[in-house]
Amino acid sequence: MTGRKASFSLVVHIAICFLILHPTIFAFPVEDQPENRARYDHYRLYRVQLDTDQHVQVFQDLEAKSDSYTFYGHARQPGQQLTIMVAANKVADFEDLLVRFLVKGRVLEYNVQSRIDAEAKNVKPATVAPSEFDWNHYFQLETIYAWMDGLASKHSFITVISLGDSYEGRPIKGVKLSRQSGNKAIFVEGGIHAREWISPATATFILNQLITSTDPRIIELSTNYDWFFFPTVNPDGYKFSFESDRLWRKNRKPYGICRGVDLNRNFASNWGGIGSSDDPCSYDFSGSGAFSEPEARALADFIRDNAEKERIRTYIALHSYSQLLMFPFGHTPEKVANYEHLQTITDRAIAALTAVHGTPFQGGSKHETIYPSSGGSIDWAYQEAKIPVSLTFELRGPPDSTDMFILPAEQITPVGEETMAAFVAIVEEAKRLGYYD
Repeated sequence: MTGRKASFSLVVHIAICFLILHPTIFAFPVEDQPENRARYDHYRLYRVQLDTDQHVQVFQDLEAKSDSYTFYGHARQPGQQLTIMVAANKVADFEDLLVRFLVKGRVLEYNVQSRIDAEAKNVKPATVAPSEFDWNHYFQLETIYAWMDGLASKHSFITVISLGDSYEGRPIKGVKLSRQSGNKAIFVEGGIHAREWISPATATFILNQLITSTDPRIIELSTNYDWFFFPTVNPDGYKFSFESDRLWRKNRKPYGICRGVDLNRNFASNWGGIGSSDDPCSYDFSGSGAFSEPEARALADFIRDNAEKERIRTYIALHSYSQLLMFPFGHTPEKVANYEHLQTITDRAIAALTAVHGTPFQGGSKHETIYPSSGGSIDWAYQEAKIPVSLTFELRGPPDSTDMFILPAEQITPVGEETMAAFVAIVEEAKRLGYYD
């Protein structure tokens, strides 16, 4: 070894030893570290048609055996359409599968990350002042909470309420709007699925309308009914969807090597049954038991304690996407006792909604309208808490949406407007049918 090479090797050896002894000397400050966000570059979104029993079996096997495919719904029966996100490295395999098994499919989106990047331009930072709150952007948890605090400080008829704390110790914060005593009440749940950002945005839009609108029908709702709004009942998941994985759905409680429970499968309404999973890595994992999750438990405890005391007669959950308005049950085709009334309320609400911007919706029970599911909040609210008008919205876009949960911020206001019209129709029709007597 020459003297120059020996000297260089010695310098390298000393440097390595120094770094081993002082590993943080060249570490990035936390704020300067490269982002550890999930990315979906060149992930494709497919819509496939399952025409045969073989097709159903193929896609059941595919979902069970590979985590490179994200299913939005499960393969259940021939005649069904299914939306699947395919990882970039599996596109060739997936295309081959479609050809081999003669499955009809089309690409809805060639690069899911491009949707996320476009949306990010209309996402406000967590540090933005609550005075900047609007319905042209998506806002983070801190801003939503600060905005609600501001409402309470400004209006004597608004009270801030916490249901309890999430797994990571965040308050599950909402508000009560009450302009006079003796009112019947309506409970609005938002954000139980973290990635459905249009849900909290719509909840806050409607709350703001009830406070500020000069429309006589909205004033009627605001004056003669009490309202409970909880825009983000899954605060940990919602925060994670902004900071780490835009498409995160569940809460953040760890289960072995995976994290999270689908909170809308964790209620004691046929818990663990059809349309839920016992696999902690699944997107619809139902948890270790009914109400195993602090978020679902806190929500249910509040309803149990207040359904009669506060005269809660209507429970509305806001989800996306598919443009549906649904009522119980999710786990069985059995019709609820007031099925015909709920169908009438749903039909009137859809007519009012569609009249605003022409957005088509479908309505019916969850089981007959979207897919079988168990452990959902509205089924529990209806069956256990005895709230007779319990409804779930699946907001924009349509079932074959190319946006999925990444609805552009420019649609927040029109979604809010049409959903507000549906709320008016729901309350007016429920009143006509005697549910607020």
